[in-house]
Amino acid sequence: MTVAIIVGFLLIAADQRPMGKGLILGTIFSVINFVLMGETIPMRMGRTRGKAFFVSLGSIFFRYFLIAIPLFMAIRMEQLNLFAVIAGIFSVQLMIFPDHIFNFVSERKNKA
Repeated sequence: MTVAIIVGFLLIAADQRPMGKGLILGTIFSVINFVLMGETIPMRMGRTRGKAFFVSLGSIFFRYFLIAIPLFMAIRMEQLNLFAVIAGIFSVQLMIFPDHIFNFVSERKNKA
């Protein structure tokens, strides 16, 4: 998240305001999405299968709606670059994936 926001501010400073704003907006909504995902996990534990299913389904629909907000804003507003918003939305995942690969490789090296 920090990297994406710094890059966003650098883009704004480089007079690429729509790209910078889009990257920051997408990143913020992506972080909110991940926080909500983490907060709803305990709500599913200890419930019957049917209740857990509906809590999960409601959580997914709400998070999809949440992610649609910056996409809709980018489509409607010229101050935001749609591709930068999409990059911001995926920025959290793009940081988590290399982190897991690095941890996996370093664990394999330590075992060998």
